[in-house]
Amino acid sequence: MKRLIILSIIFALSATISIKAQREVKMQVADTTEVLKRYVFMLLNEGPNRNQDSISVDKIMAGHLKQIREMAKAGKVVVAGPFDNGGKFRGILIFDVDSIAEAVRIESSDPAVITGRLEMQCFYWWTMKGSRLP
Repeated sequence: MKRLIILSIIFALSATISIKAQREVKMQVADTTEVLKRYVFMLLNEGPNRNQDSISVDKIMAGHLKQIREMAKAGKVVVAGPFDNGGKFRGILIFDVDSIAEAVRIESSDPAVITGRLEMQCFYWWTMKGSRLP
């Protein structure tokens, strides 16, 4: 019995590791097969250095928006935008990349991150493949 419990735990852990290593997983729901795809969800939070003058902020934000456009054009970012009244949470980026490390590497060149105006916080996020905003 003890051996069966240990084998069950090992199987459950290996299944979890396998899912995390993949970017797509098939799931049977009733008589339909759904495919889930993993993205990197990045919160952009207020950074520790937000005391720039208005001219500097304009330059930082112009560079920030240029960075987002370039990432979107390259297919690396599929959703981006600011929050309305989000407090310390300033916006989100959803990356279509292999790993959190890759998303952080890409976003690390954003002027808003470089200057400390924004900080990154990342999670893996799963959704049905082909999901889109209307």
